[in-house]
Amino acid sequence: MISKGDKNKARLKRHYRIRKVVKGTPDRPRLSVYRSGKNTYAQIIDDTKAITIVAASTKEKALATLKNGGNIEAAKEVGKLIATKAVEKGINKVVFDRGGYLYHGRIQALADAAREAGLEF
Repeated sequence: MISKGDKNKARLKRHYRIRKVVKGTPDRPRLSVYRSGKNTYAQIIDDTKAITIVAASTKEKALATLKNGGNIEAAKEVGKLIATKAVEKGINKVVFDRGGYLYHGRIQALADAAREAGLEF
């Protein structure tokens, strides 16, 4: 059986491999996703300046009504929230960084909700 430490090492290895290719620019910043057991986080990052432009997570007061931050419904809400914040800042196109996770479940739900709310990737 694979322990949690080994799974995370493998995820980080995939993440570093992906990050060699996926870079955020001022025109197309990077939408980075992280998921923990209890919460889901998303950031839009400009890698040339190394700054976070917009961030959203299940810990925000706007999403305080969620009972569980670590499920697909919560990920959809985070996707909607990050997209609305990005559109307010004038960001319409991003590059999606799945963070080494499989494009499945919470990651896919967040991405689909962000697309529906106006982000292009």
